[in-house]
Amino acid sequence: MKCMKMQLTGMISRFLIASALTLAWGNALAQDNGFVVDKIIAKVDNYIVLKSELETAYQAYLSEGNPNSQEAKCELFNRLIINKLMVAKAEIDSVVVSDAEVDGNTEQRMGMILQNSGNSPEQLERVYGKTMEQIKVELRDQIREQLVAREMTNVITKDITVTPAEIKRFFNKIPTDSLPFYSSDVEVAQIVRTARVSASQEEEARKKLMDIRERLLKGENFTELAMKYSEDPSAQYNGGEMGYVGRGFMVPEFEAQAFKLKPGEISQPFKSPFGFHVMQLIDRRGNEYNSRHILISAVPSDEDIALAEKFLDSVRTRIINDKLKFEQVAKEISDDANTKGLGGFFTDDDGSTRISMRDIDPVVYLNIDTMKVGNISKPLHYRTDDGKEAVRILFFKTKLPPHVANLKDDWSRIQSAALAEKKDITLDKWFNKARQDVFINIDPAYNSCKILEQ
Repeated sequence: MKCMKMQLTGMISRFLIASALTLAWGNALAQDNGFVVDKIIAKVDNYIVLKSELETAYQAYLSEGNPNSQEAKCELFNRLIINKLMVAKAEIDSVVVSDAEVDGNTEQRMGMILQNSGNSPEQLERVYGKTMEQIKVELRDQIREQLVAREMTNVITKDITVTPAEIKRFFNKIPTDSLPFYSSDVEVAQIVRTARVSASQEEEARKKLMDIRERLLKGENFTELAMKYSEDPSAQYNGGEMGYVGRGFMVPEFEAQAFKLKPGEISQPFKSPFGFHVMQLIDRRGNEYNSRHILISAVPSDEDIALAEKFLDSVRTRIINDKLKFEQVAKEISDDANTKGLGGFFTDDDGSTRISMRDIDPVVYLNIDTMKVGNISKPLHYRTDDGKEAVRILFFKTKLPPHVANLKDDWSRIQSAALAEKKDITLDKWFNKARQDVFINIDPAYNSCKILEQ
């Protein structure tokens, strides 16, 4: 039972980290929108937990295919209260996050919300009965709390590690009949080459921005043109306006322009890692500035993609003929930042290079399904997570048969579970001590969760 609770707690912890910055505000129930009336179900000093927050988290938990469980719901409620306690204690202990980080996360999340919902800003306003600015303000408050809670968690657990002896003890205390069963695992690595955009394609993007700049100088509305032409997703709701940010928050090329311009001035087109921009400085106060921009990305041509394929084909030939280590070549030349430092290997949520066939990227799965272990694929054209045209070669290193968890094959997974348990124990101890410093009141309807009795 202890093992099951440990696994449940770890699963919920990961779920909350992944979903903490979702549309919690979107499910805040309002009577005038035809929803159930919301209510406060817990108060931690000046911070509250709404019934809608718990129900939103629980529905998302169920949508992941998890079974209906009162224990899980209570654990989610417990985690929400711990988050509020962390924010309250952070206030006491002067643990803070910067406005720039909060603003950046808010802008990113708003862009993702619009992109994933498929709604226009006008549709989103109709759905929630609020303006985009009101939605953004509410979301910003949620994000600040989540970032503060995350920072407080880091402060509490930053020095926690597990020794090999602790990992073995953790594994040995799990009953044999409770050991997880893993389906077939694989180890797959990649070397990525993003398509280099040719000078002619860059010139085309620059020319498009020059035409837009001319229209701006003739008096056309910046916000309207940003919403129509900018390839920054957030432009659909903010009209290209980035809000006040401090030094070091934006990429250097963007920041340099902001500190060159005078308020109201519109820049010439300039290049950043995201593409080409025109910027208008709205205001600057000390080391903070507010600007708006229009982004146009230069798109690789078919010839640019073909050059990337040719490059990786020659790399593949060299690895095979010269007996080079795929992992070493990946570290030296791969363009994928997430896998490069790991020798090109994909990893699971626990950081293990051995990934369940059920969890591996479907596109990668389809490619290795026709490969033999030890082989390297021919160059494969694909689109990266951030939308760039790229080519990669895949190395199918290992395939393990289905098996019951063991220390030899699953060390990284067991290490992560042992570390998570140790951190959970530390956080529980911290909670029991820290709750003496703040006022906590829980709705009697949730007494069965026995949160304050733990």
